[in-house]
Amino acid sequence: MNDVLDGLPPIERLAASYAPASLRPLWLGYFALEQRLAEAAREGRDTIMIQLRLAWWRDRLGESPDRWPKGEPLLALLQPWHTELLALVALVDGREVLHAGEGTSSDLDEARVGVMQALGRMSGAGHEDDISAAAREWAGLASPGRTAPRLPRAMRPLAVLRGLALRGNAGSPIGRFALALRLGLLGR
Repeated sequence: MNDVLDGLPPIERLAASYAPASLRPLWLGYFALEQRLAEAAREGRDTIMIQLRLAWWRDRLGESPDRWPKGEPLLALLQPWHTELLALVALVDGREVLHAGEGTSSDLDEARVGVMQALGRMSGAGHEDDISAAAREWAGLASPGRTAPRLPRAMRPLAVLRGLALRGNAGSPIGRFALALRLGLLGR
């Protein structure tokens, strides 16, 4: 399983570290799946191979975790998602629509918002409207409001992702890291 997590970007690892310990596997599984899907559909790959890989993930996520192959570490990491697998299937669909040129990146972004809503439900966090607003701002589907949505502690990784996305690549790497630390600790 460490092989799956070793390749995660530092910011995603940092964001996940602010989730309560019981929810951290959900966040890490999501981040690892995003990375795996991006790798499967990366530019320059054969179109048929991309479609086969995405179809494999859609099929696995569309069936009961009891039927998943035991040798895939990412599927083991995604086991806790058993009640919200449809949100992950939508992520695969969004990636495929984007790859096939039948849609725009907003299809994938909408799926990401759905994943954040699913994370909120699985965490029992409540605050559905605030989670949706923060997720839409993070995904670039909505302009930031006057004030940041109030996110519960369980959704602190989303506060980090949202804050960094709104800042873009502005500032130094140390400044971005400091912002991520502040957002992780304070949620704002």
